[in-house]
Amino acid sequence: MPRQWIHSSRERDAEATPPGLPGLTGVDHIGFTVPDLDEATRFFVEVIGCQYAYSLGPFRSDGTWMAEHLNVHPRAVMRELRFFRCPGGPDFEIFEYEAPGRHTDQPRNSDIGGHHLAFYVTDLDAAVAHLRRHGVRVLGEPTASSGPSEGQRWVYFLTPWGMQLELVSYPHGKRCEDGAPARLWQPSD
Repeated sequence: MPRQWIHSSRERDAEATPPGLPGLTGVDHIGFTVPDLDEATRFFVEVIGCQYAYSLGPFRSDGTWMAEHLNVHPRAVMRELRFFRCPGGPDFEIFEYEAPGRHTDQPRNSDIGGHHLAFYVTDLDAAVAHLRRHGVRVLGEPTASSGPSEGQRWVYFLTPWGMQLELVSYPHGKRCEDGAPARLWQPSD
Protein backbone atom coordinates (compact mmCIF):
# COMPACT_ATOMS: atom_id res chain seq x y z
CA MET A 1 0.00 0.00 0.00
CA PRO A 2 1.53 3.37 -0.92
CA ARG A 3 2.44 5.54 2.07
CA GLN A 4 0.69 8.58 0.56
CA TRP A 5 -2.62 6.69 0.37
CA ILE A 6 -2.42 5.63 4.06
CA HIS A 7 -1.74 9.21 5.14
CA SER A 8 -4.61 10.57 3.05
CA SER A 9 -6.99 7.90 4.37
CA ARG A 10 -6.18 8.83 7.97
CA GLU A 11 -6.74 12.49 7.21
CA ARG A 12 -10.14 11.69 5.68
CA ASP A 13 -11.09 9.56 8.72
CA ALA A 14 -10.06 12.37 11.09
CA GLU A 15 -12.13 14.88 9.12
CA ALA A 16 -15.18 12.57 9.19
CA THR A 17 -15.00 12.06 12.97
CA PRO A 18 -16.13 15.07 14.98
CA PRO A 19 -13.91 16.10 17.90
CA GLY A 20 -14.88 15.22 21.46
CA LEU A 21 -16.67 12.35 23.13
CA PRO A 22 -18.64 10.14 20.75
CA GLY A 23 -22.35 10.33 21.55
CA LEU A 24 -22.10 13.23 24.03
CA THR A 25 -25.58 14.68 24.62
CA GLY A 26 -25.18 16.70 27.82
CA VAL A 27 -24.44 16.77 31.54
CA ASP A 28 -26.22 13.99 33.44
CA HIS A 29 -25.31 14.92 37.01
CA ILE A 30 -22.87 16.79 39.20
CA GLY A 31 -21.41 14.95 42.18
CA PHE A 32 -19.88 16.52 45.28
CA THR A 33 -19.04 15.56 48.84
CA VAL A 34 -20.45 17.29 51.91
CA PRO A 35 -19.59 17.00 55.63
CA ASP A 36 -23.20 16.28 56.71
CA LEU A 37 -25.61 14.69 54.25
CA ASP A 38 -28.72 15.49 56.32
CA GLU A 39 -27.76 19.19 56.46
CA ALA A 40 -27.10 19.19 52.71
CA THR A 41 -30.44 17.48 52.06
CA ARG A 42 -32.31 20.13 54.04
CA PHE A 43 -30.46 22.93 52.24
CA PHE A 44 -30.90 21.62 48.69
CA VAL A 45 -34.55 20.65 49.23
CA GLU A 46 -35.83 23.50 51.45
CA VAL A 47 -33.72 26.44 50.21
CA ILE A 48 -32.76 25.58 46.62
CA GLY A 49 -35.88 23.56 45.72
CA CYS A 50 -34.39 20.26 44.55
CA GLN A 51 -36.34 17.03 44.95
CA TYR A 52 -34.84 14.04 46.78
CA ALA A 53 -34.88 10.98 44.49
CA TYR A 54 -33.08 8.06 46.19
CA SER A 55 -30.05 7.01 48.25
CA LEU A 56 -27.44 4.26 48.24
CA GLY A 57 -24.79 3.05 50.65
CA PRO A 58 -22.79 2.50 52.65
CA PHE A 59 -19.95 1.27 50.42
CA ARG A 60 -16.53 0.07 51.55
CA SER A 61 -13.86 -2.25 50.24
CA ASP A 62 -11.26 -4.46 51.92
CA GLY A 63 -9.15 -4.39 48.77
CA THR A 64 -8.20 -1.59 46.42
CA TRP A 65 -11.57 -1.12 44.70
CA MET A 66 -12.25 2.30 46.27
CA ALA A 67 -8.83 3.61 45.19
CA GLU A 68 -9.01 2.09 41.71
CA HIS A 69 -12.57 3.12 40.87
CA LEU A 70 -13.15 6.32 42.87
CA ASN A 71 -9.62 7.70 43.45
CA VAL A 72 -10.13 7.78 47.24
CA HIS A 73 -8.19 6.14 50.08
CA PRO A 74 -8.53 2.32 49.87
CA ARG A 75 -10.13 2.29 53.36
CA ALA A 76 -12.56 5.14 52.61
CA VAL A 77 -16.17 4.49 53.47
CA MET A 78 -18.81 6.19 51.41
CA ARG A 79 -21.42 6.36 54.16
CA GLU A 80 -24.25 7.28 51.82
CA LEU A 81 -24.99 9.06 48.58
CA ARG A 82 -28.24 10.74 47.69
CA PHE A 83 -29.54 11.77 44.29
CA PHE A 84 -31.56 14.94 43.82
CA ARG A 85 -33.48 16.31 40.86
CA CYS A 86 -32.67 19.97 40.39
CA PRO A 87 -35.29 22.07 38.58
CA GLY A 88 -34.03 22.52 35.02
CA GLY A 89 -31.32 19.86 35.56
CA PRO A 90 -28.76 18.47 35.96
CA ASP A 91 -29.22 16.08 38.86
CA PHE A 92 -26.98 16.20 41.95
CA GLU A 93 -25.23 13.16 43.44
CA ILE A 94 -24.24 14.18 46.97
CA PHE A 95 -21.83 12.03 49.01
CA GLU A 96 -20.82 11.75 52.65
CA TYR A 97 -17.50 9.95 53.22
CA GLU A 98 -15.30 8.79 56.07
CA ALA A 99 -11.69 8.50 54.91
CA PRO A 100 -8.21 8.58 56.40
CA GLY A 101 -6.37 11.84 55.62
CA ARG A 102 -9.24 13.56 53.84
CA HIS A 103 -9.23 17.34 53.45
CA THR A 104 -12.11 19.12 55.18
CA ASP A 105 -11.57 22.71 53.98
CA GLN A 106 -13.69 23.95 51.09
CA PRO A 107 -11.52 25.02 48.14
CA ARG A 108 -11.76 28.67 47.12
CA ASN A 109 -12.28 29.56 43.48
CA SER A 110 -8.58 30.45 43.30
CA ASP A 111 -7.47 27.00 44.60
CA ILE A 112 -6.66 24.12 42.28
CA GLY A 113 -9.91 22.20 42.11
CA GLY A 114 -11.85 25.29 43.14
CA HIS A 115 -15.34 25.34 41.74
CA HIS A 116 -18.87 26.60 42.13
CA LEU A 117 -22.34 25.65 40.97
CA ALA A 118 -24.34 28.38 39.25
CA PHE A 119 -28.14 28.40 39.29
CA TYR A 120 -30.00 30.34 36.61
CA VAL A 121 -32.97 32.31 37.99
CA THR A 122 -35.49 34.47 36.15
CA ASP A 123 -35.62 37.12 38.92
CA LEU A 124 -32.25 37.61 40.61
CA ASP A 125 -33.49 40.10 43.20
CA ALA A 126 -36.33 37.81 44.33
CA ALA A 127 -33.91 34.86 44.55
CA VAL A 128 -31.42 36.87 46.66
CA ALA A 129 -34.24 37.96 48.99
CA HIS A 130 -35.28 34.28 49.33
CA LEU A 131 -31.72 33.27 50.29
CA ARG A 132 -31.50 36.05 52.86
CA ARG A 133 -34.85 35.04 54.40
CA HIS A 134 -33.33 31.58 54.91
CA GLY A 135 -30.24 33.02 56.60
CA VAL A 136 -27.92 32.18 53.70
CA ARG A 137 -24.69 34.18 53.48
CA VAL A 138 -24.81 36.17 50.23
CA LEU A 139 -21.41 37.57 49.16
CA GLY A 140 -21.96 41.23 48.41
CA GLU A 141 -24.66 42.60 46.17
CA PRO A 142 -25.58 41.41 42.65
CA THR A 143 -23.04 42.46 40.03
CA ALA A 144 -23.87 43.57 36.49
CA SER A 145 -21.44 42.04 34.02
CA SER A 146 -19.77 43.94 31.20
CA GLY A 147 -17.99 43.03 27.98
CA PRO A 148 -19.23 39.83 26.31
CA SER A 149 -21.33 38.98 29.41
CA GLU A 150 -23.17 42.33 29.38
CA GLY A 151 -26.85 41.72 30.12
CA GLN A 152 -26.04 39.26 32.90
CA ARG A 153 -26.26 39.84 36.66
CA TRP A 154 -24.81 37.46 39.24
CA VAL A 155 -24.03 36.98 42.93
CA TYR A 156 -22.21 34.30 44.93
CA PHE A 157 -23.55 32.71 48.11
CA LEU A 158 -22.41 29.98 50.52
CA THR A 159 -24.03 26.80 51.78
CA PRO A 160 -24.05 26.30 55.57
CA TRP A 161 -20.82 24.23 55.19
CA GLY A 162 -19.09 26.86 53.01
CA MET A 163 -19.55 25.49 49.49
CA GLN A 164 -19.62 28.27 46.87
CA LEU A 165 -22.76 28.65 44.77
CA GLU A 166 -23.88 31.38 42.39
CA LEU A 167 -27.12 32.87 41.14
CA VAL A 168 -27.07 34.17 37.58
CA SER A 169 -29.71 35.82 35.40
CA TYR A 170 -29.76 37.28 31.89
CA PRO A 171 -33.46 37.45 30.94
CA HIS A 172 -32.73 39.49 27.78
CA GLY A 173 -29.61 37.56 26.79
CA LYS A 174 -25.92 38.43 26.89
CA ARG A 175 -23.94 40.56 24.47
CA CYS A 176 -21.78 37.55 23.51
CA GLU A 177 -24.75 36.04 21.69
CA ASP A 178 -24.35 38.62 18.91
CA GLY A 179 -22.10 37.03 16.31
CA ALA A 180 -20.27 34.59 18.62
CA PRO A 181 -18.77 31.53 16.89
CA ALA A 182 -20.51 29.30 19.48
CA ARG A 183 -23.61 30.06 21.50
CA LEU A 184 -23.32 29.09 25.16
CA TRP A 185 -25.84 26.62 26.58
CA GLN A 186 -28.70 28.23 28.45
CA PRO A 187 -31.33 26.66 30.71
CA SER A 188 -34.01 27.69 28.19
CA ASP A 189 -32.34 25.47 25.54
